[in-house]
Amino acid sequence: MKKSSLLITFLFVFTASICSLNAQTKYTDNKDIASLIEKKREYNKHNGTGYRIQLYNGLERTAKSLRNRFQIEYPGVYTKLTYKAPEWKIQVGNYKTRLLADRALNKIREKFSGAIVVPM
Repeated sequence: MKKSSLLITFLFVFTASICSLNAQTKYTDNKDIASLIEKKREYNKHNGTGYRIQLYNGLERTAKSLRNRFQIEYPGVYTKLTYKAPEWKIQVGNYKTRLLADRALNKIREKFSGAIVVPM
C-alpha cells in the first residue's frame, strides 16, 4: 500500500515537472512580447523617464528670480518653470538615473541649498 502510493506520487510529480518545463519553452520566441518591449522602449525615449532637480516650490516672483540666477550660474542646463495651483516650481536638468541626478545635486547644492531630486 505504501509503495503504490509513493510510486503514484512520484509519477505525478515527475509528470507535472515535465509539463511545466514544456510550458516554459513554448513562449521564448514570441514576437508579440518582443514587439511590446520595443514599444515600451520607444515610449520611454519620448515621454521622459528619469529625474530632475527641483530648486524651488513657492511664489511666482521668487521662482522667476531664482530661475534667472540659476541660468546665470549654470548656463546650458535645461530649466523648467511650471505652475501647479497654488505654487510655482523650478526644475532643472534631465537625468536618466538617480545616481546622475544625485551627482549633479551635490554641485548645485553649493549655491542652491534647498534643491532636491524628483522623478519626472
